[in-house]
Amino acid sequence: MNMNESIISVKDLTKYYNVHQKQEGVKGSIKSLIHREHTTIKAVDGVSFDIKPGELIGFLGPNGAGKTTTLKMLSGLLQPTSGSVNVLGYKPNERKEDFLKQISFVMGQKNQLWWDIPAIESFNLNRDIYEVPEKRYREVLDELVELLDLKDVLHQQVRLLSLGQRMKCELVAALLYTPKVLFLDEPTLGLDVIVQKKIREFIRTYNARYGATVMLTSHYMDDVKEVCDRIIMIDGGKVLFDGKLNKLVQKYATHKTLTLIFTGKVEASALQKYGEIVEFTHPKVILRVPQAQTSRIASRILTKFNVADLTIQEPQLEDVIRLLFTK
Repeated sequence: MNMNESIISVKDLTKYYNVHQKQEGVKGSIKSLIHREHTTIKAVDGVSFDIKPGELIGFLGPNGAGKTTTLKMLSGLLQPTSGSVNVLGYKPNERKEDFLKQISFVMGQKNQLWWDIPAIESFNLNRDIYEVPEKRYREVLDELVELLDLKDVLHQQVRLLSLGQRMKCELVAALLYTPKVLFLDEPTLGLDVIVQKKIREFIRTYNARYGATVMLTSHYMDDVKEVCDRIIMIDGGKVLFDGKLNKLVQKYATHKTLTLIFTGKVEASALQKYGEIVEFTHPKVILRVPQAQTSRIASRILTKFNVADLTIQEPQLEDVIRLLFTK
């Protein structure tokens, strides 16, 4: 596939659900037997984007934004209500064998491994299902096991593994046939920070070695910052932002933070006109100031007061996203 062509192309994609509404109590139950009331929920509402081969995409949004629904349509698990979606030149909902052998969908809260047998047995089963040649299977398995440090747990029953070990094994099972497109839905959910970091490093390494295209959803902003080069943000089933992380901060960050260390006595009242006082523990003061006025305010403070140290900080990604969703 040409690297300039889209490996995933989505145009005006929608997914609507008709949900039964039942009034509470016995009377409500009887009434629903005679006349059922429904309401339409727009899980995905006209989403469009294109993704090139090898891109690392953070697919973000609050709970109920439509992230998982979109990934399920891209992987063929759900039929769209309308719109078009093309992945690797296929219509995902047709679930063709050649298509399924080139994608993988890993959900942090779902298991694909057999619970009562060792992980290696599930790996061997996947080898047969996806018809991976034995030599190729051993090469990829050894590489994945080394990258994720799983050598000592391959022959243990899955139910005896820790959550982190099990999630790593889930990734191995999903990647043994080296899919070209990888959908990851909360892959680090509930894991400790050390395992989270290991999985982030693994995702980037896998992307670099195999040129895989990755779409990642996560509530952990460190996942996004350390893994993804581009983010697509949705809310209410609609795309709010599509671009580089730094562009998101530039576009939606309204304030910066000044951290000041003073050498002399300073009253809080004297600083209020420069910005919002976030913290005042003399001699340290943290001010929140409008982004467009940061340089001017910093210059005025340095002229007016005796300052030993001044640090200007960009807003945290979490704060920008929180502000965006609030708006």
